[in-house]
Amino acid sequence: MAKLIMWNLMTLDGMVEGPNRDISWHEAVWGKELEQLSIEQLNAAGGLMFGRVTYQLMASYWPTASGESGEIADFMNAAPKYVFSRTLTRSDWNNTQMFGADVPGTVARLKRESKKDIFLFGSADLAASLVRHGLIDEFRIGIAPVTLGGGTPLFKPDERVKLRLIDSRAHSTGVVILRYEPAK
Repeated sequence: MAKLIMWNLMTLDGMVEGPNRDISWHEAVWGKELEQLSIEQLNAAGGLMFGRVTYQLMASYWPTASGESGEIADFMNAAPKYVFSRTLTRSDWNNTQMFGADVPGTVARLKRESKKDIFLFGSADLAASLVRHGLIDEFRIGIAPVTLGGGTPLFKPDERVKLRLIDSRAHSTGVVILRYEPAK
């Protein structure tokens, strides 16, 4: 059975995006180390999972991405993508499956059927619903040395989850990659 791994960049004050969906602060921590980590994670992934908003942002960028991000773009475009949305029912981005109902049951089934781990990118609202159902097996969080003072928090105020640290690694750009699993 595959693990569901949530991967997100987050600010010191807990935001995954600033007001108006601003993620320009990602540029401050992006570098060779984070690029290499991204490639390693993509090579380990059997599929990518998104909520609607993150999916639409990814689908508007990756199909035409090239240049420096070529290897990542090739993977993003070829990988199986699982999208959860109450409003979208179809996708023009290749290898994408859309789901609208029974999120916990569908995610559990995808984990059972996948031979490789599934990565949940962004998608704070979807992540919150999966946390409530105990479906996230690992939390990988890149803490960026910046505060935004507002935006979208990664964890919702009513969420309470006890985690156990399994790894931490600092990068030269100041981002710290933390890996946690649910505490038993």
